[in-house]
Amino acid sequence: MQRYPVTPQGHAKLKKELRHLIEVERPACIKAIELARAHGDLSENAEYDYAKDKQGMIEAKIRDLDAKLGMAEVIDPSTLKGSRVMFGATVQLEDVESGESLEYQLVGSFESDLKVNRISIESPIGRA
Repeated sequence: MQRYPVTPQGHAKLKKELRHLIEVERPACIKAIELARAHGDLSENAEYDYAKDKQGMIEAKIRDLDAKLGMAEVIDPSTLKGSRVMFGATVQLEDVESGESLEYQLVGSFESDLKVNRISIESPIGRA
């Protein structure tokens, strides 16, 4: 089985999201299905169809997060040492033409998010 690196914070975030889906979203969806079912004829019940579709999406997301957690290899970047740029490192990139510089942290694919300047080590820039 292939393992994917993830920071302790990223691992905790995945676990928190999974727990929320299981403990909050799933029960709320089940109640919505029960309420929609109580309205009678299911063949023309848009609320029931919507709730069932949402349940399918929640279950798929639960399976996805569970698989990601199973493949995750938690690596604490603060314990890594060396002169090479590697997982967890924060790098500064500069646009030679404009002089603008941006700072990015190299993380695993599960945690990459350009909005918070985290890029995957598997991306072209991350590999470079």
